[in-house]
Amino acid sequence: MKYNVSRRGFLQGSLALGSTLFLPKLSLAKSANGKLQHACIGVGGMGFSDLQSILAGGTTDIIALCDVDAGNLAKAAEWLKTEHKIESVRQYRDWRELLEKEGDKIDSVNVSTPDHMHAPISYSAIQKGKHVYCQKPLTHTVNEARILTRAARKAGVVTQMGIQCHADIAYRMAVAILQSGGIGKVTQFHSWQSGSAVWTTAKARPEGEDPVPANLDWNKWIGVAPMRPFKADIYHQAKWRGWQDFGSGVMGDFACHIFDPVFTALKLGAPLSVKTEISDYNTETYPVWQIVQYEFPGTEFSAGKTVKGTWYNGEKIPPRELVPMPAEYKLPGAGSIIVGEEGVMVLPHWAGPQLYPLEKFKGYQRPKIKSLDHYQQWVDACLGKGKPEANFDFSGPMTETVLLGNVGIHFAGKTLQWDPVNLKIPNMPEAEKYLKKTYREGWSIPGIG
Repeated sequence: MKYNVSRRGFLQGSLALGSTLFLPKLSLAKSANGKLQHACIGVGGMGFSDLQSILAGGTTDIIALCDVDAGNLAKAAEWLKTEHKIESVRQYRDWRELLEKEGDKIDSVNVSTPDHMHAPISYSAIQKGKHVYCQKPLTHTVNEARILTRAARKAGVVTQMGIQCHADIAYRMAVAILQSGGIGKVTQFHSWQSGSAVWTTAKARPEGEDPVPANLDWNKWIGVAPMRPFKADIYHQAKWRGWQDFGSGVMGDFACHIFDPVFTALKLGAPLSVKTEISDYNTETYPVWQIVQYEFPGTEFSAGKTVKGTWYNGEKIPPRELVPMPAEYKLPGAGSIIVGEEGVMVLPHWAGPQLYPLEKFKGYQRPKIKSLDHYQQWVDACLGKGKPEANFDFSGPMTETVLLGNVGIHFAGKTLQWDPVNLKIPNMPEAEKYLKKTYREGWSIPGIG
């Protein structure tokens, strides 16, 4: 049985699942100076970049910082002091303590931690009525994505997922071209990221343990995940991305970015089915390469009753023959091929769309697109101005779709039929255990894990 659910129907059904749909008035910032009162949770790596970007517009006050690594905290605090003359920012090692002590002083948080902590922190902040900016992928499991999306809608808070390219002119131009029928109705799409880097550096959990550095609180770094011994240069800082307990692999990191313009343009809903092929399998890390085949219900922008999409990562990329381009042309290292009835678009990751055949689109007038600031759009919305485009109503369902590709790793070569309304896999119920997880004892959070 196929569950043909439109994007609108999927959103309505998913938000209603397990709770009554409730749309309160948005909680708006209450600061006396008119600025957003904000706390940063996770300030190393991408978290430090998020801190800089959220502050850049001049309409945010940074009230508190939190990180399990004292070194990250010191770097962020020194930057605030040196670059912005901010010396009074309060520092925490435990996000729970921050939310408890700063709850009446802040309006919002950003969550820029390893993937496994996105949902518990974001959900807890939402339950306290805080606006949330969360890095991608929105959550670590499909079930968490559904719960977080529903919780944000019910609380009426402003949300945004960290897919910065959603506001990029190149991506938005591609969306405009596709929705205006520039290449006709879409028949299929192929998206990929050909690199592997930190996602495939290990295959087995290392034996033994190393002394935990004095600056790192390992228990809090592990958080909701099962405890394991600390090993230097294996998990912290960025190498957690390739471990199933903490990260989401290449697909979780990049499909949220690269699928984004295709999902936006075609207004895709939940997939009907998912089939994953992999290079190798183990229960600790992600495969060297992955190919995930999706079938979606058709939309007003697709050519038939269904539209097929395929994801590739690692050494796998789409067939070049899909694109009628000159022999000397090469596909980019990451991006999408969107095949239409009247032409083909190649959309490199972070670059402008290319239309083929070249002779057919010579002189094609591209739409004029205004620039947007991904971060400031969220800050402005927290202050009551507008609505973020990468909010959880959009990014939650897309994250579910992406993470289903990782569920398929455990059932390589088999098609999983997806019931998005009930979060079920009817033809393979044994796969449903990978849709959710149990939080570690002492870290459970009622309502999500």
